[in-house]
Amino acid sequence: MQYNSIGKIVASFGVNGEVILRHALGKKTALKGLETIFIEMHKNEFLPYFIQSARAKNDAEIYLALEGVVTREAALTLNQKEVWLTEEDFKRYAAKTASISMLGYHIIHGGEDIGEILEVIEQPHQVLCRIDLGGKEALIPVHSSTLQKMDPKKKQVFLDLPDGLLDLYR
Repeated sequence: MQYNSIGKIVASFGVNGEVILRHALGKKTALKGLETIFIEMHKNEFLPYFIQSARAKNDAEIYLALEGVVTREAALTLNQKEVWLTEEDFKRYAAKTASISMLGYHIIHGGEDIGEILEVIEQPHQVLCRIDLGGKEALIPVHSSTLQKMDPKKKQVFLDLPDGLLDLYR
């Protein structure tokens, strides 16, 4: 099964095991209708957690009550853990304009497909997209000066990258 990261648990809340999920879905949401999230307890080990209740805190955070997590101590064990959705659920809940909706897209530079976006890292003034460039990990900056257009149907991001940037990884 394919999973997409949506953020991480950043804190426990209250004494009944609620946690705060900081997400990058690009819109205020309470994940209405979603039954399961997956928490990465160890590298590439995704454990399902059933949502008992969820309510939006703000545009980037959600209060979550998870089945089996009923104490503050249990909630603390989830702190800083990455939260994932199945690809199907991800498509349902991520805003089309959210940076993480670029996951799986291919970066096109100078007419050449340079790789699939494997991870999206949001930073204050730009987004970095991690790709595999000839067997090496490359971080490609996406911001207003490099982004030319996006083609959601073909899952492509067209960029005009600074001269020499790709040479750093080749």
